[in-house]
Amino acid sequence: MNKYPFDWSRDGRFVLYGALPGTPTTGNDIWVLPMFGDRKPMPYLRTQAGEFSGRFSPDGRWVAYSSRESGQREVYVASFPMATGKRQISTMGGTTPRWRRDGQELFYLAEDNTLMAVGIDLRGASVEVTSVKPLFKIKNGVNSADFPFDVTPDGQRFIVITRADDDATTAGIAVVMNGEAAVKN
Repeated sequence: MNKYPFDWSRDGRFVLYGALPGTPTTGNDIWVLPMFGDRKPMPYLRTQAGEFSGRFSPDGRWVAYSSRESGQREVYVASFPMATGKRQISTMGGTTPRWRRDGQELFYLAEDNTLMAVGIDLRGASVEVTSVKPLFKIKNGVNSADFPFDVTPDGQRFIVITRADDDATTAGIAVVMNGEAAVKN
């Protein structure tokens, strides 16, 4: 079984990781490894759909992840430590969820390589979506379900993995500033 880390809870008590293959009846599964006590791994999500890219909310009460439950990859949020109170966040495909540090916004990559921002209210016992907006399209995006981008704690800057153009002669890092304004022009 191949294992790969997704996230470490902010308090350092839990690690989320993927296990591939899951069981004969599941695809990718998300597991939790407690970093205390007997450190015995336990399944968090094990379904026939296959789950990917688990990320703890900043307060550690929720996990954002992607799943093929609907037939295509979509982003969901479910409570932690028991995966209940699940809420689908994306509606037209989504992978790679990332939280803003205050937990009030969730970012994900849509099926068409558009980076999306979703306002989230986690104050109650359920997840409420307060807004959804596209930020910018990623040109030459890398088709990786787990690590194509990350976001700064304030949700204002992104680092994105892309492929170089075919005619590129040198490798480098391109930093796009004010990407939202570039999309409007």
